[in-house]
Amino acid sequence: MTQHHTALPRAPFAPGGPFEIDRERARKLLTVALSQGGDAADLFAEYSLGASMVLEEGIVKSASRGVSVGVGIRVQRGFAAGYAYTEDLTWEALLRAARTAAQIARGDAREVAEVTDRTHPERYAVAVPSIVVAGAGKRDLLLQSDRTARAADARVHRVEASLNESVRELLIATSEGRFVRDVQPMLRFGVRVIVEQNGKRQSGSSGGGGRVGMEYFDQPGKSVDDHAREAVRLAVAMLDAREAPAGEMEVVLGPGDAGILLHEAVGHGLEADFNRKGVSNYSGRIGTPVASDLCTVVDRGDLDHGRGSINVDDEGFTPTSTTLIEKGQLRGYLHDTFSARHFGLEPTGNGRRESFRATPMPRMTNTLLLEGPHDPEEIIRSVQNGIYARRFGGGQVDIASGDFVFSLSEAYLIENGKITAPVKDVNLIGNGPDALSKVTMLGTDLQISDGIWTCGKEGQSVPVGVGCPTIKISSMTVGGTAVQGR
Repeated sequence: MTQHHTALPRAPFAPGGPFEIDRERARKLLTVALSQGGDAADLFAEYSLGASMVLEEGIVKSASRGVSVGVGIRVQRGFAAGYAYTEDLTWEALLRAARTAAQIARGDAREVAEVTDRTHPERYAVAVPSIVVAGAGKRDLLLQSDRTARAADARVHRVEASLNESVRELLIATSEGRFVRDVQPMLRFGVRVIVEQNGKRQSGSSGGGGRVGMEYFDQPGKSVDDHAREAVRLAVAMLDAREAPAGEMEVVLGPGDAGILLHEAVGHGLEADFNRKGVSNYSGRIGTPVASDLCTVVDRGDLDHGRGSINVDDEGFTPTSTTLIEKGQLRGYLHDTFSARHFGLEPTGNGRRESFRATPMPRMTNTLLLEGPHDPEEIIRSVQNGIYARRFGGGQVDIASGDFVFSLSEAYLIENGKITAPVKDVNLIGNGPDALSKVTMLGTDLQISDGIWTCGKEGQSVPVGVGCPTIKISSMTVGGTAVQGR
């Protein structure tokens, strides 16, 4: 298809903009912010352009587009922070925000280092951000997904498709002298179908994206048609799903999507603010065994075009790869500036915030359980009676204990070493550290889930990525509805 597009709008605080914030202006604002003392100060300017389009019943039911712009200024004092933000970018409004944030401190003024440009790797350059492509072309993609899904199976009753996209332009300046800019694209496509047969209905969905442009759809297995057919396949498979068994049994987690269990049940407990406060199951356990010696867990903000990838975090640090668990031993946490200061370490580049209206906190980026030595088919053959968990739905986790409940959107029985019948209404119930300690086989097939996940914490949402290979857990509680003995 021919794509018509316009130039990407630039932030008003960008070079040449009507409210340009250059190094000198940033240093003046930071000097005002530290005029009454404090340990450090930072400035966070954000311009966000977002759009969405939703198709239902063969027509585009909604389309929206919005712009958000503002500047937040933070002063750190111990483990408290003074924070103020403004959507008014005039110099007077920025000075008021700096003076307001300064109220957290009471003391002598602190000096601000010379603010200098910092370079960073480029992990998600795109030829044309999707946000600037004309809406007609994106509407055609949604209509195409509807046609493809309905053509794939006569039992398709309903098709829903959506495209969400954004570009976020950032400027971060700190009293330690960092001055960095970044432009972060984001795209997420999804299609959901409902199939009907003999009065039974089942749904299936597929989608993906990341920090990509429209070229995402040119990749093998990621076209609009691919996603539509996958959604139909899943929905049709679930029409014949059995009631799930219940009880303790072996569970095999499929590669890719199952990383969301790792993210929720283990990853949050490794964010350093919970450990600074002593409320995580992992508090005070650096250097001790917390998982099977097959398990190595890393957080990687440096993956090209990953949904959770960032060139710089929202405090101006460059993330790379942070090892959290190595061969079962706890090696470290994910840090922002607060927790790094507490532990006497350097930040890991995991200080993230939802927008200029919020302060940063330690957050995951792309969290991965690395591959192991086992052939995935060998793992399946080793199970006589168990569950194969392919896709995950929602879940709940207690950070302090690591206890979790996850629902599965695609699951199958494993019988005598073979994946057999699909099962429905399956929940996995367990404890994150306990589950990792029971990993007895780990596949060679590490996959990163296509870009669909969003993580919530303390009212803030940020995009994240997850990934894992095939995982065998020797025992986990399966919550099902099948009557035992049948």
